[in-house]
Amino acid sequence: MRAVLIQGAEEHPAAFCYQVNGSCPRTVHPLGIQLAIYLACAIGVLIIVLGNLFVVFSVSYFKALHTPTNFLLLSLALADMLLGLLVLPLSTIRSVESCWFFGDFLCHLHTYLDTVFCLTSIFHLCFISIDRHCAICDPLLYPSKFTIRATLRYILAGWGVPAAYTAFFLYTDVIKMGFSQWLKEMPCVGSCQLLFNKFWGWLNFPVFFFPCLIMISLYVKIFVVATRQAQQLRTLSKSLSGVAKNERKAAKTLVIAVGIYLLCWLPFTVDTMVDSLLNFITPPLVFDIFIWFAYFNSACNPIIYVFSYRWFRKALKLILSREIFSPRTSTVDLYQE
Repeated sequence: MRAVLIQGAEEHPAAFCYQVNGSCPRTVHPLGIQLAIYLACAIGVLIIVLGNLFVVFSVSYFKALHTPTNFLLLSLALADMLLGLLVLPLSTIRSVESCWFFGDFLCHLHTYLDTVFCLTSIFHLCFISIDRHCAICDPLLYPSKFTIRATLRYILAGWGVPAAYTAFFLYTDVIKMGFSQWLKEMPCVGSCQLLFNKFWGWLNFPVFFFPCLIMISLYVKIFVVATRQAQQLRTLSKSLSGVAKNERKAAKTLVIAVGIYLLCWLPFTVDTMVDSLLNFITPPLVFDIFIWFAYFNSACNPIIYVFSYRWFRKALKLILSREIFSPRTSTVDLYQE
């Protein structure tokens, strides 16, 4: 960073992130607006962390929830919780202050963790859709296909592929060699606008688009099969009908989760792709709205579970009533009516 004062920085020190040559301009908000934004972001981060922490704790603690699908939900919640703990606090400061004050190392690390956790979420949603497809379309083969060991392999892939993919583009010279000619000037001092960030939409298009395409196609097939099964089960016993009904309800819940994911992330992904073709004309405020709308997805899944899963509500009741301190609580059958 060059320690050369820019013209006018001494007269208007708050108009720039740093009082050096090439510093980014800084958006100065009134104190009341700043506090309101900080409060709103803090509440959002708290909801994300506590909601997903509850999912992680519930699936880990209650033995009745130790199923392949729930382990995938646990891993998904862990990614969203870590996003809230490790990424969003610094993102809040950058959004409110419109500057990055934490140096290049943390800029790279923040970008890396942000991307890894977000891609991990969509990979897990894709694997969960495969799980639901097998459970509904091949119910007889499901217990042998989706074992705990198979689920652990899915979880490992869901974390390993995004971590390796992001590290390859972020910590190598691939982006600089391939995309630097598209940029007329480098980001200003205090922006943390890496080339990776600028081309986020294009770089992550394959790992965003294809899992989404897989999920949509699988859930369309699930809907068709579930509708046919509902007609057939009218002549079967109530017990079999109840099992199939629970499977369809679980699939419906996850369809809602996938739909909300697409709704939250599509605006940001499309904007970053289009923006790179239009010489990055998106105003910072609009960009921040899109990215926080995408972050909001991490708070949605626990809320969806509360309204959709009976076992989730029962686990919440046991935790809030402090019955979990009883040694017998971990063996409670949360699925029992």
